[in-house]
Amino acid sequence: MGRDALFDFMRKHRLLVRKTKRYHITTDSKHGFYKSPNRIKDLTPTRSEQALVADITYIKIQNDHAYLALVTDLYSKKIMGYKLDTNMRATLVVDALKMALDARSYQNQQIIHHSDRGIQYCCPQFAEFAAANNILLSTTQQYDPYENAVAERVNGILKYEFGLIKTLPNLVTAQKMVKQAIKIYNSERRHYSLDMQTPDFAHRNQQHIYKKYSLN
Repeated sequence: MGRDALFDFMRKHRLLVRKTKRYHITTDSKHGFYKSPNRIKDLTPTRSEQALVADITYIKIQNDHAYLALVTDLYSKKIMGYKLDTNMRATLVVDALKMALDARSYQNQQIIHHSDRGIQYCCPQFAEFAAANNILLSTTQQYDPYENAVAERVNGILKYEFGLIKTLPNLVTAQKMVKQAIKIYNSERRHYSLDMQTPDFAHRNQQHIYKKYSLN
């Protein structure tokens, strides 16, 4: 039985663990800015840096709130850029995307940037930065996490496999832990969806066939 069939079976028999309540909302989609269409809905990527997926997740630190913006390559699952700070201003996601662009291996190709419809990803500051760098914006249309499944999956891996789900003592420590976790994730963590390759290897070699997450 494959992974998707297993989850279908567990869902049918109510064996899945219920999600805990989200106390920190990282997506504010109730704004008047333009929301791009979902450009990756029917896309099957065939190469690295064809599309990037982005998300913001909450990191617990003592006496404060921290937010981690991630930019991940859709094809290779490699984390290309990130930024951890105590705010969710547009600069958080712009800086994460800047890092991703600096880390590119394949230049002069238009990139699709896919995210949720949060205000940070739809505001003029981010849209103008994307346009200036030949980036085509894409956003989710509903509240279904499968519309940004790879980004959601990467969030979970970093939190539950690398200890970022814990309450960390301060921002500096959290930033060091995030940097180390991402380095190990990219260079050592093997994925079934990448034919047991690491994201770094998959990004360089571009030989695997993309496997799309699905509810079916």
